Amino acid sequence: MQLRHRLSLLAIMVMAFSPSWAQANAGVPMLVLVMPAFAVALIPVILIESLYLVRRLALRPKLVAKTVTISNLVSTLVGIPLTWVLLTLGQMVTGGGSAHGVDTVLGKVLAVTWQAPWLIPYERELNWMIPAAGIVLLVPFFFVSWWSEYLVSRRFLGKVPAQQLKLEIRNANIITYSLLACWPIAVLLFAR
Repeated sequence: MQLRHRLSLLAIMVMAFSPSWAQANAGVPMLVLVMPAFAVALIPVILIESLYLVRRLALRPKLVAKTVTISNLVSTLVGIPLTWVLLTLGQMVTGGGSAHGVDTVLGKVLAVTWQAPWLIPYERELNWMIPAAGIVLLVPFFFVSWWSEYLVSRRFLGKVPAQQLKLEIRNANIITYSLLACWPIAVLLFAR
């Protein structure tokens, strides 16, 4: 059964990234934009979360740094892309893969929420749509990061009570995701 799920996921990813489907008006797959940002932010995120968790959990810094590094690598390299694939599939299945217009407030909201994983190519609107969609995507990415980092951390920090570990990892992620949100918010506020 597990092999069938893996093969299905592989088939979906091959279809999603098939070069024969590439078109100039194919839209903006936000994963292409967010992954470099997450890669650049990875070391500062690991440092911030490690410092926070060392203070809150009173554990050895080396153990915490190792745990935070591994858990953030898992959430960044596995959790974020898988979440994006699922969000994109949900967008396509529910009709979000078609242009519905950005002439109304509702159209603009739908364009950066429902269509956040894969933006429709409204070329004149992308200057605000990309950062707005980035902010929207931070919400599901936060939850995936929190839970995947918690699950990985349980393996390394099993002596910490589960509820306390869950709470502190959530708080560490609130700090780092708040910092990650500063860039797209600044672009929306200060860019023309």
